[in-house]
Amino acid sequence: SRSSAEELVVAAGRPSSPERSVGRRESFQRSSEWKVFAGMGNLLKVLTRDIENYPHFFLDFENAQPTEGEREVWNQVNAVLQDSENILLGLQAYKGAGQEIRDAIQNPNDFTLQERAWNSVCPLVIKLKRFYSFSLRLEEALQSLLECLTCPLLTPTQHLEREQALAKQFAEILHFTLRFDELKMRIPAIQNDFSYYRRTISRNRINNMNLDIEKEVNNEMANRMSLFYAEATPMLKTLSNATTNFVTENKSLPLENTTDCLSTMASVCKVMLETPEYSSRFSSEDTLLFCMRVMVGVIILYDHVHPNGAFNKSSKIDMKGCIKVLKEQPVDIVEGLLNALRFTTKHLNDESTPKNIRAMLQ
Repeated sequence: SRSSAEELVVAAGRPSSPERSVGRRESFQRSSEWKVFAGMGNLLKVLTRDIENYPHFFLDFENAQPTEGEREVWNQVNAVLQDSENILLGLQAYKGAGQEIRDAIQNPNDFTLQERAWNSVCPLVIKLKRFYSFSLRLEEALQSLLECLTCPLLTPTQHLEREQALAKQFAEILHFTLRFDELKMRIPAIQNDFSYYRRTISRNRINNMNLDIEKEVNNEMANRMSLFYAEATPMLKTLSNATTNFVTENKSLPLENTTDCLSTMASVCKVMLETPEYSSRFSSEDTLLFCMRVMVGVIILYDHVHPNGAFNKSSKIDMKGCIKVLKEQPVDIVEGLLNALRFTTKHLNDESTPKNIRAMLQ
């Protein structure tokens, strides 16, 4: 898989210095020279598509464990991923303060209703800040993974086959990202609540009121959060910007190292999904959806990062095959993923996109 990188996984707000990147990459190379993962060769066999001869090899998204060389970065990323399920549960439980806000707006002179709306919105804003702060931790974790999975000496395929635990974490970040954004799109209350908060805090600031919540969400933080939640898919946008920044900051690293990593992952997911000998080895049906989300996630990242995008004939991703795999699944399961390809990619509507690919996503 080979691609180019222009808008993706690691930098939304806190670039790491090139010196830090190089230092970490060199130490990772030394520590990895070169412990062969137990499943070495599996990925290569998947990518050759010689399925008949190698029915038992695949990238183990369910059971991959870190080798000694992977452990330091794995521990760092794992500390972030451990909180991801709670973030999703918190988002899922988000109810909003729509009624309280409507009552307050319709009765501007009723102080009790104003107070009730404000007291309903403030805890929600604290929760929204927690989600936003998690996005910053996630992009940092992704940068650490990219530094390891793209460093020279090994090809993307070799990285993914030898560092399967890190590849699995990369996949888990994408899986979380698409789940978060799918949920967020169904909760219009988020932007309504936050808009009311910003309007109210500005008005109260004019009245010189002492607002304790400003210690938690000051004006600068509110501005950044507002930009984040204005996006239809905020987590994906964060990862896209972060990957782009990763490429920009690591000028000595060939662009292909990053784009090849993304396209290789997409190819592996597609082959595992379309090949019963592989997909039947998943112990949980949830792993199929996991695989689909990861495939779509890396396609979107590739499309943002590669100058020509994922849909171009020169793309290293078999877009026709990937879309076909998705369309073979039940509509209610994959509609959100197909919409992600329709609306969050960058190059789908380029003139260079083949008409048959565009037609498949109509």
